This record gives sequence, C-alpha cells and structure tokens, in this order.
Amino acid sequence: MDVDGEEYHQNQVSIQRSSSPVQRASSVPHRLPHFTVGYVYSQDMMLHSSATGEHPEQPERISRIRTAIRDANLLQKMKQIPIRPVKRDEALLVHSQEHWHKVLAIQSMTPSEIFESEAYYESLSLYVTSGTTRAARLSCGGVIEACLAVARGELKKTFAIVRPPGHHAEPEEHMGFCFFNNVAVAAKVTQFLTPVRKILILDWDVHHGNGTQRAFNDDPSVLYISLHRYERGQFYPCGPFGSLESCGEGAGLGYSVNIPWPKKGMTDADYIHAFQQIVMPIGMEFAPDLVIISAGFDAAVGDDLGECFVSPAGYAHMTHMLSGLAGGNLVVALEGGYNLDSISNSSLAVARVLLGEAPPELPPMVASEAGTETVWQVAMEQSKYWKSVNPKACEPREEVDEISFSIPEILKGHRQHFLYTQYQMLQVPLMTKMFEERFGSQVMCTSDFLQNPTIIVFVHEFGNLRIELDGKPTCDVQMENSYLIDFSKELISWVTKEKYALLDVNVFPRPFASPLPRGHKHVESWSRDVLTYLWDNYIQLSGAKNIIFIGHGPGCHALMELMESRPVGMIRYVNTVIQVVGNMNIPLIPKDADELRAWYSKNSLVIVHPEHPAFAPEARILKRHGRVLQIEESKPIKLIMKGLPLIQDHIRQSLVGKPR
Repeated sequence: MDVDGEEYHQNQVSIQRSSSPVQRASSVPHRLPHFTVGYVYSQDMMLHSSATGEHPEQPERISRIRTAIRDANLLQKMKQIPIRPVKRDEALLVHSQEHWHKVLAIQSMTPSEIFESEAYYESLSLYVTSGTTRAARLSCGGVIEACLAVARGELKKTFAIVRPPGHHAEPEEHMGFCFFNNVAVAAKVTQFLTPVRKILILDWDVHHGNGTQRAFNDDPSVLYISLHRYERGQFYPCGPFGSLESCGEGAGLGYSVNIPWPKKGMTDADYIHAFQQIVMPIGMEFAPDLVIISAGFDAAVGDDLGECFVSPAGYAHMTHMLSGLAGGNLVVALEGGYNLDSISNSSLAVARVLLGEAPPELPPMVASEAGTETVWQVAMEQSKYWKSVNPKACEPREEVDEISFSIPEILKGHRQHFLYTQYQMLQVPLMTKMFEERFGSQVMCTSDFLQNPTIIVFVHEFGNLRIELDGKPTCDVQMENSYLIDFSKELISWVTKEKYALLDVNVFPRPFASPLPRGHKHVESWSRDVLTYLWDNYIQLSGAKNIIFIGHGPGCHALMELMESRPVGMIRYVNTVIQVVGNMNIPLIPKDADELRAWYSKNSLVIVHPEHPAFAPEARILKRHGRVLQIEESKPIKLIMKGLPLIQDHIRQSLVGKPR
C-alpha cells in the first residue's frame, strides 16, 4: 500500500488511543469512523519532473492540492484509498500494446537517451524522466481504484489527486502532458469488473479531451461531455474533433457532446449557463450509473494557459449539480491546471462539496454573448439526439418584439411565395406530424407532378446560413442567398421549356422543432426520412418514367441516404443523380453495395470546387464517389449557377432514348 508517511503515523496513533484501558472500560462502544468520501494520492507521482523545473505540469500541483485540503481539516474526513500502478491488461482496454511498451520503455532510458529524445517529446507536448513511467502508471491506477471504490459501493464519492493528467492520451499516442488516459481506462475497467454500465464523463478542462472522446466515440454506454476553448480548432489540441458537430460515430453518435468556447475569458456565468441548458438535461436523460469528472482546473481564474475566469465557487456549483446524478456516485479525477494557487483553491472548493457542504453563493451574473451563442448552437445540434435539450429555451435574444422571425424562416417564406406566385408551384402535403412540424411548406411541386413522365427532384438546404454564408467580412445575407433564387429561376424556366415536372425539397428543418425520437442515429436523419417519405408516397407512385435527382450542398448527403435505403428503386426508376457538392465532403456509396455502386458510377455527375480536398495529392477519387468533375468557380455558393449548362446537358443525355 502506497500511503503518505505522515498520514500513516496519524492512523497508528489513532488506533493506539482507541485501545486504551479507559476506552475499553467505557460503556459507549468505540466505533471506527465511517467514511463516505475518499481520495487517492502518492508522492511517487512527483517523480515525474522536468529537468529545468520550469514546466507547467510540475510535481507541486498535487502536493499543493493535498496540503490545501489537509490545512482545511478536510483530509481527516476522507478515507485514503490504496494506490497501485495500472496493469497491462487494464491499459490495453483503451491503448494499443505498442503504446503500452512505448510508455514502459521510458523507465529504461539513459540520461543521454532522454536528452537526445527531448525534441521528439516536445513535439508531442511531453517531457520524460526516469520516474515518468511509474508516475504515469500510478496516476492511471489511482483513478481506477477511485472509480472501483465508488462502483463497488465502498464510498459515495472520491477525489483522485493524480498526475500526470490523461485526457489527451489517445489509444495509439501519448501527448499533451498525458501518457495513459486515466479516466478512459478507469471507465473501461469499472464496466468490466462491476455492475456499472452507463458512465458519464464530464470534462471541464479548458482543453478538449481528444483522447477520451476517441476512446468512446462509437460507444453508447459512455456519454462524454466537454466544455473547452476551441476557437475554430486553433486551440490545443487543435483540429475539428472538438467542434460542436463532433458528436460521435456509429452506435455512439449523439453520445459525444462538445461545448466549444470561441474565445478566452469565459466565466462562471458561461459555464453555469451551459450546465443548465446542456449538461444537466442530457445527463438526466442519459441517467448514468456513475459520473466521472475530468477535472482540469486550467479554466480557473489566474491560470495563464487557460486564460478564463472560472472561480472556486463556480467549480463548486458544477460539482454540486453533477452530484445529483447517478445517485450521488461521483469520482473527481485531476487533469490539467497549472497555477498552483488556482488549482489548490479550486480543488478545495470541490472537496468541500464532495464532503457535503453547500457551494458558496454566486453573485448575480449573466452569460456572455459568446457563451449564449455557443450554448444555443450546441443545443441546436444536440436536440437531434436528446429530447431534453430545448434550443428555444437558450436562444440568444435581444430586445425584440415577441412576433419576430428568424432570418432563415423569412428567407424560406420568401422563396415559397416566390415559387407560388411566379411558377404556380404547390405545397406538397406531409401526412405525419413530425414531418409537417419540420418541413411543412418546404416541399413544393409543379401542378403536373403526378402526371408528367419526367420529374426533376431538386434537394437543397436553402435558409441554412451556416452552410451558405461565404465567410466574407460583409456576410451579406441577401447576396449570399440570391444565388439559389437565381438558380431556381433558371432551372424552373428550363424545366418549363422542356416540359418536365419539378419537385423542390428544402431539407433544412425549421429551428426549435421538438427533438427526434432517440432511435434516429444519423445527423442527416431528418433529411433522409423526409426524402424517403416523398419517395415512397409520391415519387414512386407518380406516373413518371424518368426521374432525375439534383442535390445541392448538404442535400447531397440526404440523397445518398435515400439511395442506400432504396437501392432497388433507385436503380430501376432513376435516370441520373447530379450532386453539386461544392467544397463539402463527397458522399460515398457503401462498399458492400456492389450493384448500386456500379449503377452510380455510370449514372452520376458530381460537381466540386476546383480546390476540393478530394483532388489533393494524397487523396484518391473512387468509383464509389461517382463521376466527379471540377468547375472553375472560386466561390462555392456560385458553383451551381456556373454548372447549370453542364447540368442541363447531362440531363438531356440521360433522357436519350427514354419515353418522354
């Protein structure tokens, strides 16, 4: 058992006193203290120390935290949990065998090898010493023991005062001050050894826990929620993985929740607002068996790396709220935090809440404009997966009239009016409440739709300003949206001249509609489902002999979803599929759909931006991409207008020899 010497001596004295003759003769039986809260700590984790002593991830981080809790007379109210190194089989639940050997090899490095490898480890934001391996193994093993103590019912709450941190460590790589992913490994071990199945990991470290999300990205049994500085992917660990659209994959889609702050300087008000609108509603709906906080304190006031302003009281309130989940079963595992005063004061505030104290009162406060906007955008994204998230409740509001409308709704209403008055196009009724709520008035057709032998189906997301805005400083909404109006004029004029029918489908759902049922697993599920509904109930039952699909922007992915769900009908009835992708990802036909892939490669036209990543030297165009063509137009929003003559010619070619 790795126990601090002073603590062990105090325990020995206590035992000796309890066995004195006076106490044995007392009529009141002596009872050992009953602990409900525990902690993990070992001085051996301080063996990992940079040669210069100037690295922010310094050994004193944990000793200062322990001292602060001890000096507040709280340590005696907490049971010290024996610590031990992580075992190989435990680490391999998350990390590769190569990664395990890589960390173990550090302990055998000579001083000269450590010196020579300094540049390599610095490139990974790491430093190593002879004590690194032991410290990393103890840190990971300590979090495991903290979790098992709660999961087995031995304690209600625990605080793992450990280092080095872990949430940046990925299955194949150590990085960002982290060697093993302590929390991820502990969660896996806990699920393996105890009845605990559903775990919520709340990561309030100022950096995104890329390693933790990666470990559970496709796992619906672990809900990962992270609040972090993102700044368009420019803040460490950088890249799009911590964006609000990064929601997991496969079975785990919807179980990763990122709240990406766009700037430094976020405050208690921003974090509490995010907790009230996103974290707690999703947490209660998920109903975990155990909550683990990846508790980095680098968003704390005074931390020069995080540059935010979360107070000890703010951390206390967040801890208090999370204590209301999972029957109070809560583990706090230290991650980052590099100002010694900030980290010790914040940890002390958290420890007080773990021991049952009420959090300090916060002054009146209002979330910042950046905070409210971010939370609203996250709510829009997460309402696709969680019924309890209500974007309407956290919509940023100015002092406006209650009957005001959003710009996307005005734009879509204008387009509907334009199609009706100029071309007498009619609204297609949607017979289910879910579709009518989201897409009512957004599906229009020409009056000859059910009789015409040739139908053009145009699928798009008009009104989605996030997709359509060109990114220029002016962001002129009228200019940015006029291209689709102009294209509609040209397309409908040409369709009328050629005597075809047109079905216009706007698959950008109305905002603030009630969330979809939990079974809808794909981000594009709204678009896919309404298209499938139209296919089954209108297009396939019409008198059309020729069907041409035109997808634009996100509508292309909706079309691909339809093809995957109705491959036989597509091959049998559809002449061609035209996808104006622009600079978005090119949709792919699934690998195992051989017949559909062969058909699509011959009967598709995919139009892309001239600098599309698919044409980068390291990229490769596959048959599953379809027939891909570049059009020399620098602005993606104008690509569809520039490509209209090519689209018209391609449609004519697809109809050669077909009944008209």
